[in-house]
Parts: sequence; C-alpha cells; structure tokens
Amino acid sequence: MDRKNVLEVKDLHVSFHTYNGEVQAVRGVSFEVKNGETVAIVGESGCGKSVTSQSIMRLIPQPPGVIKHGEILFEGNDLTKLPEKKMEEMRGKEIAMIFQDPMTSLNPTMTVGKQIMEGLIKHQKLGKAEARQKALEMLRLVGIPSPDSRINQYPHQFSGGMRQRAMIAIALSCAPKLLIADEPTTALDVTIQAQILHLMNDLKEKMDTSIILITHDLGVVAETADRVVVMYAGKVVETGTVEEIFYKPRHPYTWGLMGSMPRLNLSRDTELSPILGTPPNLLTPPKGCPFASRCEHAMQVCKEHMPETTNSSDSHQVACWLEHPMAKPVDIPHDVVGGVSK
Repeated sequence: MDRKNVLEVKDLHVSFHTYNGEVQAVRGVSFEVKNGETVAIVGESGCGKSVTSQSIMRLIPQPPGVIKHGEILFEGNDLTKLPEKKMEEMRGKEIAMIFQDPMTSLNPTMTVGKQIMEGLIKHQKLGKAEARQKALEMLRLVGIPSPDSRINQYPHQFSGGMRQRAMIAIALSCAPKLLIADEPTTALDVTIQAQILHLMNDLKEKMDTSIILITHDLGVVAETADRVVVMYAGKVVETGTVEEIFYKPRHPYTWGLMGSMPRLNLSRDTELSPILGTPPNLLTPPKGCPFASRCEHAMQVCKEHMPETTNSSDSHQVACWLEHPMAKPVDIPHDVVGGVSK
C-alpha cells in the first residue's frame, strides 16, 4: 500500500543577507517525506541541511534570512504562507524538532519535567496534574531511570545522553506527525548513540511518526533511514533508498562521501580518500554544477551548465552530467560501494 506524503518541499530557495552580500544557502531543494518514513539529509557542513530543516519549522531569523521561493507543503498546507500565530500552534504539536546540542536547547532555569509539561499544557490543554503524569510517562518511554525524581531535576543534573533523551521526550510529548532530528547523536559516545538511534526507531514504530534526520554520519543513516537526500552547496545532487545510495551511488559527490568513510570491510592498510578542495562560495555560486571544481570526472559542460535531475529508477534521482547519454561511461569506484548495511 502506497503511503501518503506528510511533507513535500518544492523548489525551496533560502538566502541570508549579509554585509558582504546575499548568501544563497538553499538553492532549489525538493524532496518529500511519506507517512511513517525516515528520510536522512546528508552532506558536508555548510551544504544547507540545517537551513532546510529550520525553514520547515519557520525558525529562520528574518532578517537576515528570507525564504525567497518555493513551497513547504505539510499535509497539503503551505507552511511558507501561514501566519506566525498558526505556526506557533503547529510547532511541537504537529511538527517537532530535536536540536543538535541539548545543553543549549534546554532551559537551564526550568526543571526537565516543567519543560515537558509546557507543550502538553499549551497544545493539549491538559491540567498541571495530568500534564505531570504524561511527562512521567514520556520519561519512562525514553528510558530515563527513576523518572519520579528526575522529573524535578534541572538539565545540568542530567548526563549528555539523558539530556538528549529528555529532548526527545519533549519533542514527542504531543505525538507530532513529523519529527526533525538535527544531528541528534553528534556529541554522544558510540554506546549512547546506539541507544538513542534504537529509541528513535522504536518510537517511530509505536507512534507512526515520520522523521527527517539531518546528519553527516553515514553509519547513522544506514542504521535508521529509509531514504537518503544528498545535498551539496545548497542543492540536492542525489536521492534514493538507503540501498541505492550505499550500493548504487551515481553522483561523484556521493562516491566521495562513501570513500571518505571508515568501514569494517576495508583492510587495516587501506587509506581513506578525502574529497579534495573546498565547497564553492555561496555569495557567488557557480553557474554550472557546484561540485565541478572538485570532481575528477568534470567536463566543460559541468562548469557552464547546471545538470538536470534524471531518474536512475522510480526512487533514485541524480543531478549529474555523467548521466547524459552522450557522456563517456564512468564506473562506480569499487571501494565506495556498500560497507554499511542496515
């Protein structure tokens, strides 16, 4: 049975006006998220992942930021056109976000329990006693021990992993239809990271929540995602299922990401292959493919014209001139295929 789209981002353009000029942070991004699906957005720092996710929540500070063009359709409603009061009602209730650093996202002057109760009282109109009971349930659900005492503690009394669990409890307290997780495991050690990923997968199944996972860690992607959106220099260069991205990647940038990732199937003597060069300056983005200056397969047309997005399969799209029928065939490097499995 086909699942419906919860979210559709169509040709999104987001810029920031600075003293040096206009930074074109997001340049025509399009993707969709289906009901009960996890979509990972991956790419280097500065590629536009977080700006895209914050634009969905309408958290871009305006000014200096501005959504210049495009649609963000959540269950058919264009979020870019909603008044701020309506967006305030939706944040936390319909769409929630787990931020990268829980220590700076949690309020240090409020107990963790009160921060969970806040959304329940505002969005679900619960009384204090009822909201406290629900907050206790959420703390238990996310695996925080001794919730009866922890509910009265402050964020500084929690460990890093417990703070992240508390953030997840706040985000999921009102059972949102869409959860945006922006680098939710970056500051955590691998054991706690595995627990958080398992928790997010488990809660997705229980609550039928759709998830957008923002990350640069391809191991996390393999563990949790259903589909992958690869971004570079504010544009989507490749999208596909996890299997397609890991085993049949088509874009040289995706090959670079895979080749620079440590994997268990590589011998100890194998050197990782970094992506040489630096991303383009988005004050003056290139008129052609943004990856052309770092791509060993770049042709003259790559530098002069932006490639169109072509379908490698029904679920796999690539924006690369190597996909053109007249381009010389290039084999996928054997050392970038696979290596991480779900």
